[in-house]
Amino acid sequence: MSRARKIKQDHRMDTSGKPSTAQFLLLATSSALTAVFYSVYWRRTTTVARLKGAKKVSIDQDMKNILTEAPGKCVPYAVIEGVVRSVKETLNSQFVDNCKGVIERLTLKEKKMVWNRTTHLWNESEKVIHQRTSTVPFDLVSHDEAVAATIRVIRPLDSSELDLETTYENFHPTAQSLTNVIGHFISGERPKGIHEMEEMLRLGESVTGVGELVLDNNLVKLQPPKQGLRYFLSRLDYDSLVEKQQSTVRFWRILTMMFGVVASTTLFFILWKQWAYHTQRRKKKNVLEEFKEQQRKRMRELNVEEASVSPSACTVCLSQERSCAFLECGHVCACDRCYQALPKPKKCPICRATIERVVPLYNS
Repeated sequence: MSRARKIKQDHRMDTSGKPSTAQFLLLATSSALTAVFYSVYWRRTTTVARLKGAKKVSIDQDMKNILTEAPGKCVPYAVIEGVVRSVKETLNSQFVDNCKGVIERLTLKEKKMVWNRTTHLWNESEKVIHQRTSTVPFDLVSHDEAVAATIRVIRPLDSSELDLETTYENFHPTAQSLTNVIGHFISGERPKGIHEMEEMLRLGESVTGVGELVLDNNLVKLQPPKQGLRYFLSRLDYDSLVEKQQSTVRFWRILTMMFGVVASTTLFFILWKQWAYHTQRRKKKNVLEEFKEQQRKRMRELNVEEASVSPSACTVCLSQERSCAFLECGHVCACDRCYQALPKPKKCPICRATIERVVPLYNS
């Protein structure tokens, strides 16, 4: 391949309208993340709408009458606010005296520092190495002790956000020795210790439950709802629970909008680049056709047959061989003598682009 042909091919590759690999990856990644975040945002929005539309039922003597008159003795999505009371047994805290509850969760987490080979920094990391959750049957009762009505909570561990109170936590640091320190630096992992934590749903705690309320054999039950609705057991009151869910909706909406803007901007840039590329190609094509027409006219004026002119002849004098390439347009169309004769600022005879520099050619 001659040097002239190679220069023209490199120029075509540089000015191609095709998106780069980085642009394509950015568009694909941002579009995929936008779709994922929008899906989460939509689900969260639906949850908030269903939560606002849930029926509030008071724990009182009329509760059973309401359920008896309801279709299927059931309220599909109800809000209950009550106080935790055990049915028979209770769970005792393993670390705090006189602390009783109905749900207990023990968690052991290993904390360590991990060497990041990319950033060359130590990053903190933690991993759950053991977790055990215990529960006993419990009811929700009215805040008014004179009311005898109760609601049995079914499958509390299925709650989407089981809100437990931290009753105990302690950190047990790892004993360090010189040998261990050297080994940690070699392995890239430096253990810090074990974090021990106990969480409980304590007796007498005020709880907001949102789920399906049913009357079964004269026993009122709060259980996980059907139709894809979320089950809640939270120590927050109803208004605070709704506000918490709305804050997550706002978070996912911002993420969706951010990545949506990135995806849209990337797509617009790629389309604009394609449009500019094809517009430039059409412009160059028109200029080239106009140049060829002028060249044919000049041949007729000089009484020169087109077939007698060499394909590699200078497009200006039609006698010398082409001997230089013009950059940045990449055209090889003139000999050195005609290039020197071009008026300043020197422009390519074909496309009229400004000549930034000239590369002499030596055809082998």
